[in-house]
Amino acid sequence: MRLAPRSLTGQLGLLILAAFVAAQIISLWLFADERGRTLQHALRRETVQRSAAVVLALEAAPAIGRADILAVAQSDHADFALASQPLVASSDPVPSQTGALVESLLPAPRDLRIAEIGISQSDGRPMTPPPPLVWVRDRMLAAGIAPLELRLSIALDDGTWLNVTARNDRPDARLPPAILGTILLSLALIMAALWFGLRRIIGPLQRLSAAAEDFGIDGVAPPMPTGGPSEVQALSDALTRMQARLSGMIADRTRMLAALGHDLRSPITALRLRAEMVDDDETRERMVASLDEMRDMVEATLAYARGVSVDQPAEATDLAALLTELVAELGETGPAIAVMPMDPLSLALRRTPIRRALRNLLENAQRYGKSVQVSLHQTPKTIEIRIDDHGPDIPEADLDRVFDPFTRLETSRSRDTGGIGLGLPIARAILRAHGGDVRLINRSEGGLRAIVCLPRQG
Repeated sequence: MRLAPRSLTGQLGLLILAAFVAAQIISLWLFADERGRTLQHALRRETVQRSAAVVLALEAAPAIGRADILAVAQSDHADFALASQPLVASSDPVPSQTGALVESLLPAPRDLRIAEIGISQSDGRPMTPPPPLVWVRDRMLAAGIAPLELRLSIALDDGTWLNVTARNDRPDARLPPAILGTILLSLALIMAALWFGLRRIIGPLQRLSAAAEDFGIDGVAPPMPTGGPSEVQALSDALTRMQARLSGMIADRTRMLAALGHDLRSPITALRLRAEMVDDDETRERMVASLDEMRDMVEATLAYARGVSVDQPAEATDLAALLTELVAELGETGPAIAVMPMDPLSLALRRTPIRRALRNLLENAQRYGKSVQVSLHQTPKTIEIRIDDHGPDIPEADLDRVFDPFTRLETSRSRDTGGIGLGLPIARAILRAHGGDVRLINRSEGGLRAIVCLPRQG
């Protein structure tokens, strides 16, 4: 199943929307990273300043008052306790900035131990990933994504240790209303600008496509869109010039073939008169037959050329009446053709060429089919004429090849059985000049179906 291609507006809209969403995700990731680093820095600084103040207060206060100082220093995120042993092992590395800040706040150098560890959000235990994933934990800690616990052990002047534990929980991932509003407003403005910009491009392109579909119907270039960007206008001008060149080329070819046919008629007629004076009957008959074949080929070639001529103007034509008239005419000289009930249907057509095209298709069905049936159908966009016969099938590879000029699937040399191979090409040339087409299909019940399509009008 082949999916219909998306329009340019839809493709660009999806592309820009995807790019905008990707840019916002990257921006939010950078924002969250910076926010986490800022919160970590604030945690270290606040914890270090409070720890230094508690150390100074403990060393200045009597032993009986230390419990009160520790109680006052407690907070939701920091815990202060006195112990005989440090909480942080001596082997833990000391962050240089944090250690320098502590030493700058205390009056004398002392034993200082600092550690930062990642902890689990659920149970508060240290994060111990497998060795290959340690870098992931470190990156999460650096970005402030995972909860962080800062531990300090500071030696007091009496030999005891002040153990400080400060916990920095993972920051809230919710977007601030101002940022969310800015994102939505930016998206709305970008999509609105995209819609207005694409409308200015797509509108002229659609009108240009519709005008290009009308090429070749009347021989006169349809009006081209004049608005839109300069590139669309340049394409419109190029199509107008192309239509003029094509029309001129077709008119020149038609005049050339008409002149050639006119010049050939006279010598062929003269030769036929001379042939009639030949005494030998067999020789005379062969010569006359050859000259008749030449005359028929010239007439068929001229008919093929006139099939795409634009000399005759279009006129209102009732297709149902035209088909009924042709069927009655052909039924007098060949097998009867059945006509399905048809309602009157008027189209602006060049009557004589269309009559020739339909006659060629009906005669082809009469020649090879045992019986023929004609029906007229309407679809939302086209008018279909279906010509069914019960003759032999055609190989699938040859269904389109039979429309090539001078192509005959019938292998005999007789013009009575196979013609000269221009009937179907003439029919297709005429129909395509009207914006339609014809195709052949093999029917499942046997025989061929010729489907003539003409565009609806109005």
